Amino acid sequence: MFDAIAPRYDLINRLMTFGLDQAWRRATIEALALPTGSLVLDLACGTGDLTRLAQKAGYRVIGADLSAGMLAANGTAVPLVESESSALPFPDGAFDGIVCGYALRNFTNLAASLADMARILRPGGRLAVLEVDAPESRFLRTGYNVWFNKVVPVLGGALSDRDAYHYLPRSVAYLPKAPQLRAMLTDAGYATVGIRPLAGGLSQLVMATRIGTP
Repeated sequence: MFDAIAPRYDLINRLMTFGLDQAWRRATIEALALPTGSLVLDLACGTGDLTRLAQKAGYRVIGADLSAGMLAANGTAVPLVESESSALPFPDGAFDGIVCGYALRNFTNLAASLADMARILRPGGRLAVLEVDAPESRFLRTGYNVWFNKVVPVLGGALSDRDAYHYLPRSVAYLPKAPQLRAMLTDAGYATVGIRPLAGGLSQLVMATRIGTP
């Protein structure tokens, strides 16, 4: 599915978020708060939006994604690895930080993926994850439901792959609610877990620190 939507993935992201996704991605990189030169993994890197912003922030970056089509459409010059999220081909403690954009709900084994991400983070390393959310405000939620569940599938179907953009809104159901996600991160080996709504809950930023002393 992601192979099929890779060529127009960035265009549709900009259209369906009215360009707000770029500000949310910048906030994700800023949340790492790591020293310049730190090594960061962009997991489910797709076409490289987070990678470019991480490079601009002064980080060294490696990208990983299960979709060969997304990797083929990735326009960055960083090393890229085709890999399943729950069996990452990196040594223990290899990275100072991990970023991940809009992918948690697509991981077939989320608990195992969070644990393997913790494994490859050094003690004290930082995780910053950008994900979808649903607004708490009734007014915002009504508009969100119409746009995300009705308009986005039509827009995606017209410009890219119809089946994929019908699946993507439904995939929100696979994302654990904040308390469960916080517990899963704690169980996987993270501390100081924070979850911050963005734009009134249109997206959310999940931040965590790997347990241990750097």
